[in-house]
Amino acid sequence: MSTEIPFKEKKNPAPRIIGWSVVAVLAAVVAFNSFTVVDYGHVGIRKTLGKMSSETLKEGLHLKVPFVQTIIPVNVQVTKSEAEAAAASRDLQITHTNIAVNYRVDAAGAYKLYNNVGPDYANRIVSPAIQEVLKSVTSKFTAEELIQKRDTVAVEVKEGLAARLGNYQLIVTDISIVNFEFADAFNASIEAKQIASQKAMQAENDLKRVEIEAKQKVAQAQAEAEALRLKKQEVTSELIQLKQIEVQEKALEKWDGKLPTVTGGATPFIDLNSISPSSSSSTAAQAAPKATQAPAATTQP
Repeated sequence: MSTEIPFKEKKNPAPRIIGWSVVAVLAAVVAFNSFTVVDYGHVGIRKTLGKMSSETLKEGLHLKVPFVQTIIPVNVQVTKSEAEAAAASRDLQITHTNIAVNYRVDAAGAYKLYNNVGPDYANRIVSPAIQEVLKSVTSKFTAEELIQKRDTVAVEVKEGLAARLGNYQLIVTDISIVNFEFADAFNASIEAKQIASQKAMQAENDLKRVEIEAKQKVAQAQAEAEALRLKKQEVTSELIQLKQIEVQEKALEKWDGKLPTVTGGATPFIDLNSISPSSSSSTAAQAAPKATQAPAATTQP
């Protein structure tokens, strides 16, 4: 009698391996979706089945319910927004203004901003606010004042934007008015006015210079007159005599011991060389007979 051993069929391990692999992948996916990381400079808003939570998540690692909750990152760093607006000044001059606004999202109010406005707040809120505030402030100043009082204009624009954007949890940190552009006719009038002002200033400076020079001349003349007056007070008869003696002494020092041959003055000029000894003796002889004859004539009867 023969005995038969029944054949046991071996099971295929492939389905089991696939099953465990699927389970492992699902577990990994679930584990991966069970946490999230909020980057630096951002906050997170938890969203559960389409509903936002008012809780704000800070930077770092956070847990969440997989496939049920999502974390929306919100940038709270300073953001720059540039805009160009055309507005009319108080004197009805059309001006084109380029402005740059730096702002950031208030971390505590990020939930309200995204819940009421959404992620496109820059185009829906910031740009229109810049246009409106800039036009409102520009209308308070004349065209010249916009140029001369740029800092005042910037302060008012910043205050207006801070009040308007603050309602949407946006904080204005700084603004810069890059440029004011006006019509060509207004630019020409400003240039002409500046030229006229410079000429007037130059004329005023020239007038001041002439006045200063005139005062200097008067002061110099007064000083010279005062010096002359003081000198006159110092001149006395004794001083005059002393000066005459000094002049005579200097003349004697220069004299060579010879008398001048020609003299002049109140009397006629006489040439002393022309008077020789012979001529003088003959003149004396002629004078002698006349002297002797005169007494003889007197003695006749």
